[in-house]
Amino acid sequence: MLTGIFAGIAWALETVILGIALGMSPLVSTEQAIFLAPFIGTFLHDTFSSIFMFIYNAVKGNLKNVFGVLKTKSFKWLVLASCIGGPVGMTGYVLAVNNMGASVGAVASAVYPAIGTVLSYVFLKEKVKWYQWISLVLTLLGVYGLSYSPSVNIENFWLGLLGTFMCAFGWGIEAVILAKCLKNPEIKNEYALTVRQTTSALIYAIIIIPALNGWKFTLSLFDSDTGMLFPTIAVAALCATVSYLFYYKTIAKVGAAKAMALNITYTAWAIVFTVIILRDYSVLNPLTIICAVVVVICGIFAATDVKTLFAKRKKD
Repeated sequence: MLTGIFAGIAWALETVILGIALGMSPLVSTEQAIFLAPFIGTFLHDTFSSIFMFIYNAVKGNLKNVFGVLKTKSFKWLVLASCIGGPVGMTGYVLAVNNMGASVGAVASAVYPAIGTVLSYVFLKEKVKWYQWISLVLTLLGVYGLSYSPSVNIENFWLGLLGTFMCAFGWGIEAVILAKCLKNPEIKNEYALTVRQTTSALIYAIIIIPALNGWKFTLSLFDSDTGMLFPTIAVAALCATVSYLFYYKTIAKVGAAKAMALNITYTAWAIVFTVIILRDYSVLNPLTIICAVVVVICGIFAATDVKTLFAKRKKD
């Protein structure tokens, strides 16, 4: 449970820092730059994260084991999870935000635990108590309250709706597949994350950015004065890498459904970092605070089998 909460905290920090990077001048200089910014930002983000994971595994002397994953039967499933969770899920998120507004996009990113929990219950036979279902629903309602805005500008509802489904199913299915793969003793969470981030970065580089005619602009960033853009994205990627390591470990320990319930608390922790880093005190209103408390508490209850917890304490 602690690793799941830490995953949410690290992802919240990553979200705020990446948001700062995407608002820097090279990525908001033209209409093309604004359109490509989320895709290029994600590509650079996952590339940095992949590099960090290779360094991490090299320091621990695990590079041989990482490449050994390629020979396992679960490798193809890891690649599938990477394709679904990275490019499909993240591209869907971008579509939702660009076409339905930021608040609805944020809701879309928070729907995936519900999808993942149902899939975990159906395919992985993970036991989910009645109060955990209720807690999960309350968590999602809390997230909706955090991201609600009465002035949502919906430019293209159907394209945004498509993005919402891509995001929810992409991230939800990824967690379920990963839970299955991580049961293989040959695949540790750090090996799986290395495959995930590398696969995602390659798909963006080979398929998504070329399809958007974005390579010319992407390469121009390396020839111009981008200031703190790359270091900022690198720091965001480092936070994301830490978050994913905790998240994958949580999936391996307590299952996909409970891990997602804990991870979704990032929406509440993001408020804390928004105040501390951005000095934006507008988020400190009664509705936001109440919803943040609901998300954190209900997220924890959604991930906790109370009966098992008390039985263990009694035994201890």
